[in-house]
Amino acid sequence: MTTPSRLGTAERGSDDLASALAQMSQVLLAVQTGDTVVNLVTQLAIETLPGTVGAGLTLVSAEGKHTRAASNPLVEQADHMQYTHDAGPCLTAWRDQEPVQIDDISAEDRWPEWTAAVTALGVRSMLSVPMLSAGRSMGAIKVYADRPRVYDSSSVTILELFAQQAAVLLSNTQAVADARGLSVQLTAALEDRDVIGQATGVLLAQGAGDVPAALTALRLAAQRAGTSLHTVAHGILDATVARHADRST
Repeated sequence: MTTPSRLGTAERGSDDLASALAQMSQVLLAVQTGDTVVNLVTQLAIETLPGTVGAGLTLVSAEGKHTRAASNPLVEQADHMQYTHDAGPCLTAWRDQEPVQIDDISAEDRWPEWTAAVTALGVRSMLSVPMLSAGRSMGAIKVYADRPRVYDSSSVTILELFAQQAAVLLSNTQAVADARGLSVQLTAALEDRDVIGQATGVLLAQGAGDVPAALTALRLAAQRAGTSLHTVAHGILDATVARHADRST
């Protein structure tokens, strides 16, 4: 039979989780930066999982492994030891795409160098789950506690929900960033094309035989100057504008 005190605790936990997921859903509908997303996720993990003294995200990309939104130095130090040895619960969660739960650090023997280091930091238990997007593991979210046996199966379920949301949010923010970057590149390319086209027109007016000949002249000038075609074209246009300005004075 569930006692009134346990029932009250369960209801509060349910309310906290519902509130946390509602906040994350609001972020899904808004344009947010990656930093906003990861800071929200770690903050909500700490607030929703009692006994947690630190939280953070391990993100893995072509640039390497790094921690984002660490709630305190303990998280950064515990993570750094994993990256140094390329071994530990968060990296295992990321690689195996499975949760890793350690009830008692002192009894854990899979990563002896890491467990010795985090024991000195005061870590006694932890939980890490992978962040998956379209079947790809982006990294892992983790929580640390200073007491043994803080996390249970319900903790795993809750952190998996956060991990799923975090993966979606980060994928969305990355997609937006990629789209913006592509837009900037396309704009720059169009501007380059316009500048080169105008410079080609100037050379044709000055006696170049045809468009291919004008473009060849631009390329040769760029090679001799050791600069870009765009820079040479800009120089021609600037010189043309300056000449017209001199004539009008």
